[in-house]
Amino acid sequence: MAIIINIDVMLAKRKMSVTELSDRVGITMANLSILKNGKAKAIRVSTLDAICKALDCQPGDILEYQPDEETDE
Repeated sequence: MAIIINIDVMLAKRKMSVTELSDRVGITMANLSILKNGKAKAIRVSTLDAICKALDCQPGDILEYQPDEETDE
């Protein structure tokens, strides 16, 4: 996937646990885990807003674009 979610990086920078972020944002630990592990197919703008508020960061601090490696076939 070309979009990388760097929630772990921001959690470490803010010295915040996943449990605390889950409580502040109001999403389940399971859904937060799906985001952290890059398994999410989508993220609501309202969820991204809540995460950014809780972590005091910008969306670009959490989301990163890395192009997929193309293979010659």
